[in-house]
Amino acid sequence: MALRIRLARGGTKKRPHYNIVISDSRSPRDGRFIEKIGFYNPLLPSDHADRLKLDLDQAKVWIAKGAVASDRVHKFLAKAGVVKARVHNNPQKAIPKKKAQERAAAAAKAAEEASA
Repeated sequence: MALRIRLARGGTKKRPHYNIVISDSRSPRDGRFIEKIGFYNPLLPSDHADRLKLDLDQAKVWIAKGAVASDRVHKFLAKAGVVKARVHNNPQKAIPKKKAQERAAAAAKAAEEASA
């Protein structure tokens, strides 16, 4: 059985809160789960004590059993020091491409020659 540590949404429309649950990866997001190990309320300020409650001991036990955390839960666990933070490859798309860099270099050179 492929185990996941993930968020299960609760609450009403536009007022979400999430339970952090251990579930089979094939079960629905808000469906059957094995165990609830915490909750997350994104509407509270980030420094509020009740924004995130997580049983770290249970999380360690389930990770040892082979459970894999979702991206958001992995960030919570990494911040608590339970797991190592993931390094993502986020290319910088705002950097101009090769031809645009050449044009900018040529314009800078032309401006330098004109001022000299």
